[in-house]
Amino acid sequence: MKKAFHFQPSAFSKKNFHLSPFTFCLNKAFYLLPFAVYLSGCSMNPNMQKPGLTYLQGEWKQDSVPAEKRLVTYSLYDIKFSCDSFVMKISTVSKVNYGADTCMNKGHWDEYIRGTYSQKLDTLHLKGEFCNANLSYKDEKTCFRWGDYEEFFKVKQTKDSLIQFTSTSSVIPINARLVKKTSCIPKPL
Repeated sequence: MKKAFHFQPSAFSKKNFHLSPFTFCLNKAFYLLPFAVYLSGCSMNPNMQKPGLTYLQGEWKQDSVPAEKRLVTYSLYDIKFSCDSFVMKISTVSKVNYGADTCMNKGHWDEYIRGTYSQKLDTLHLKGEFCNANLSYKDEKTCFRWGDYEEFFKVKQTKDSLIQFTSTSSVIPINARLVKKTSCIPKPL
């Protein structure tokens, strides 16, 4: 004689179904809640550059530093803003030898930074990383600074082609003039 087979899913079996269907579903959802919260905090990175700030688009150059002849060490900045990204060249001049001449180049050296920027009110936030002159990744075995770069600047536009960047970590302002005006053409990331 054949036995009759009765399909009864274990989740809905009488011994597990002492709760109402609504309460049972809530209990199962409770276990999925942390996973759902975790996923909701994630978002895909945009696949295109953001437009950035129109007034910054272009290449800016600092020609001199106030009282530079009396300073032991000073830096001049070249900054290029393209959409929401920036590339910065810091050219340092020093009368003091801080290290190996292969790095110092007789008191003149350049550092490069690339990253993104944002502005809130009058404060410009630059966030990026030190890189080589060709904008490739710079490792820790090279000269000078490497790794992350983050700086905040108070921005004051004195004319259409002149901007003063005052770093929150330095007393010497960067007075930069517009060398070349550009427009943002977003590129794929």
